[in-house]
Amino acid sequence: MALEVRIHGRGGQGVVTAAELLSLAAFEQGLFAQALPSFGSERTGAPVVSFCRIDEHPIRAHDPVEAPDVVVIQDPTLLRGGGVLAGLADDGLVVVNSSRRPEELESAGLRLTDDQRAVCLPASDLARERLGRPLPNTGLIGAVVAMTGVVSLPALHTAIRERFVTSRPDVVAANLRLASDAYDLSRGWERGHA
Repeated sequence: MALEVRIHGRGGQGVVTAAELLSLAAFEQGLFAQALPSFGSERTGAPVVSFCRIDEHPIRAHDPVEAPDVVVIQDPTLLRGGGVLAGLADDGLVVVNSSRRPEELESAGLRLTDDQRAVCLPASDLARERLGRPLPNTGLIGAVVAMTGVVSLPALHTAIRERFVTSRPDVVAANLRLASDAYDLSRGWERGHA
């Protein structure tokens, strides 16, 4: 049941927090997990990558995820630069922050094999409605949970409460709602489905 996730985004989008949330949710379910950030230039808007590993057994690797089962793309413009899909498993999943369908993103660089699948979710739009800011991370992790089943939605809710424990109650509630809404919506956006 090992799962390796690589999350691509830009500084200020909560890329590192996304990996932390998924790891905390795995811990909540008694699994082993690790979240690793990787920074290039540490400034708002610069490309940022984070990694998450989840397993039923202790995790010994501490290097970047080279062959992910799941790739999360918080900023779809990163598809143009190439490399964000490098190493994706033959049956891998891509979760993209976009209101467009996966087929509509092929010209932007979302090229998958027949066994790979993608789900697009307008996570920034949802976040703007729920949080008042376009932070896509919580919604995209809700989609990852829905599409992989690696952890439960209640475990993700617990992780959100733990991670945002010092935040205002309305911020926590909005993130819980965002994760739940993204969880529900992502199934309808899966590639090849209406």
